[in-house]
Amino acid sequence: MAKASNAINAKEQAKVTKENKKVADKQKKQKNQEKVKRSRTKETMSELKKVSWPSFGKVMKQTGMVISVVLVFMLLIVGIDQLLIWLLSLVQ
Repeated sequence: MAKASNAINAKEQAKVTKENKKVADKQKKQKNQEKVKRSRTKETMSELKKVSWPSFGKVMKQTGMVISVVLVFMLLIVGIDQLLIWLLSLVQ
């Protein structure tokens, strides 16, 4: 009887030990992930400090160019669309 109870206690202790190791591993992983997050944030902030941001005038000029190009292509597409509509009306 004593051998059986010792075997059961040994199995229970092994289970407890495994569970404790799992908990410890999870805690280590969480700490490592927190460190990685902090280091990524620091790296990102340091890289953002190195960026040479364009001036407001330059941004406005480039925005104007983009809007102009979009308008030119819009007029081109609308023109082609109207031409096709006119040609289809001739066919019918």
